[in-house]
Amino acid sequence: MDKALEQFAAVADAGSFMAAAEILHISQPALSYNIKRLEQSLGVDLFIRSVRGVQLTPYGETLYNSALFMSRLHSNALATIARQKAELEEGISIGTGYSTWILLLKDFVIEHFKAHPAAPINVSIGNMMRCMDQLIAGDIALFMGHRIDHLKPGLAVDFIPLGLATDGYFVREGHPLLERAHSIDEVRVFPTTMANPTDARQKRLTSGAGAQNLDGIGHAFACNSMDACISFALNTDAVLIHSDVLRDYFIKQGLREVKIDPPSPRRQAVMGFYVLPDGRTKPKIQEIIRSISRRAEAAGLFPPAT
Repeated sequence: MDKALEQFAAVADAGSFMAAAEILHISQPALSYNIKRLEQSLGVDLFIRSVRGVQLTPYGETLYNSALFMSRLHSNALATIARQKAELEEGISIGTGYSTWILLLKDFVIEHFKAHPAAPINVSIGNMMRCMDQLIAGDIALFMGHRIDHLKPGLAVDFIPLGLATDGYFVREGHPLLERAHSIDEVRVFPTTMANPTDARQKRLTSGAGAQNLDGIGHAFACNSMDACISFALNTDAVLIHSDVLRDYFIKQGLREVKIDPPSPRRQAVMGFYVLPDGRTKPKIQEIIRSISRRAEAAGLFPPAT
C-alpha cells in the first residue's frame, strides 16, 4: 500500500500524530508534514485536530475505509502467494468469543491440527469488535460470535445466524443473590464485571448508540481476560455477566448462577458467523461453518429463535 496511506491509517488507528510517529519510528514533524501533503493533494481535511488528538473527518472516513480495503487486498495477495508456495491450503484463520472457543472451537482446532499437522492455525479469542477489525483487515477469514448491533453502514461483511445465546449472571459462593430468585433490576444493584471491552479505535466500526454500548462503561470491572473477570467475581460481590452456555465452566471455576425470576426478561443475542462477502462462497470457509454448526447442534447450544 502507498506509504502516505499507511501513515494516514496509522494516525487514524493511534488517534494522535505523536502515538503514530512512535509506532512508525519517524519524527512527529515529518509525519505531520506528510499527512498535510496528502490533504493538499486531495484538497480536503482528513482529520479534525485538537489538543486531545485527532478524529477523522467524513473525507477521512472515506479514505480510511478505502485504505483498509487496499491493505486487505495487498495482505491477502501476499498471504495467498505464501500459502501457495508452502502448499498449506488447509490452514485456518478464525476468530471466536470465549464461549464458542471453550465449547466448540478448541476441540475443532485440535482435531484440525491432528488431521493437517503442517497447516498453520491462527485463532483470535475474545473481543468481537477486535475480531471484526481483523476480519475487515484480512487477518482472519471468519469469526464466530454474537451479532453486533449498530455496525456502521457500508461495512462489507455478512452475518450467518446460528441460534440464540442468553445472558447468565454468576457470583461467588455465599453471595447474597444466591438466597432466592431475583429480577434483573435486583441483580443490577450489585457491581458487575464483563469480559470483552471495546478499544476506542474499534468504536469507529459502529454508529449511534452502538459506540457507547459496546465498551465497559457501567461495569465495576471490565477486562479482555475471562480469567481476570472470574477472579474478580470470586473475590468481590460483583456479578459476572456472560452467556449462560458457559454455566458448567463457571461452576467448575467456583462461581454459582443467580436464579432469575421468569417474568424478568434476560438479554438474548443472535450467535453466528461473520465473513467477508467474497469469502462466503469459498469451499474451505463453508466447510468450517458446517462443521462448527453441526457441533453446536449436537451439543444443544444456541437454540433457534422461536
